[in-house]
Amino acid sequence: MAKVKGAIVVDAERCKGCGVCTVNCPQKVVELGKNVNSKGYYYAYMAQPDDCTGCTNCAIICPDGAITVYRVKV
Repeated sequence: MAKVKGAIVVDAERCKGCGVCTVNCPQKVVELGKNVNSKGYYYAYMAQPDDCTGCTNCAIICPDGAITVYRVKV
C-alpha cells in the first residue's frame, strides 16, 4: 500500500483565525501564525509540513472554507 503525503494551502485573507483547524488536526500540523492578514486576524499555516497525512479534517471543519488539502502518493 502506498503512503500518502498531504499538504494544505490556507487562503490567508479568508481565514479569521478561529483556531478550529488547529485542534482538529490529529498530526498537529496546523497552527496559527504570528502574522496577520489585512483584516487583522492571525491566520492558520502549515507548521509541520512533513507530518501532514492529507486527512482533510482541517478543510472539512473550517467555517470559512479557507483551507485546501492536497494529497500525493509516495
